[in-house]
Amino acid sequence: VQLVESGGGLVQPGGSLRLSCAASGSISSINVMRWYRQAPGKGRELVAGITSSGSTNYADSVKGRFTISRDSAKNTVYLQMNSLKPDDTAVYYCNADRIMTGARSYFEVWGQGTLVTVSS
Repeated sequence: VQLVESGGGLVQPGGSLRLSCAASGSISSINVMRWYRQAPGKGRELVAGITSSGSTNYADSVKGRFTISRDSAKNTVYLQMNSLKPDDTAVYYCNADRIMTGARSYFEVWGQGTLVTVSS
């Protein structure tokens, strides 16, 4: 079981990016999926989360600009980021708190991260 992020890159202030995180393996279900980020020289912070039923939560710093969604059939979570600011520059990580397969459960699974740089 693994999580693989994609969609990062360089974007100008005010621009948009869409991150994707796909879970692979013989997955039967995934509980909560979250996006975290870590800016240079700072700690990792929670950006957004979404439950299996679709309930969402966001960090105050991204409310109204970012939208988290998921496609359970594809075991994929997305982060639509609009009105990007230089302060959004960070490595973005995908997390699943519990991934269930037929054989076992995997807890606190992390992706490798994708870099988002917001700069003119």
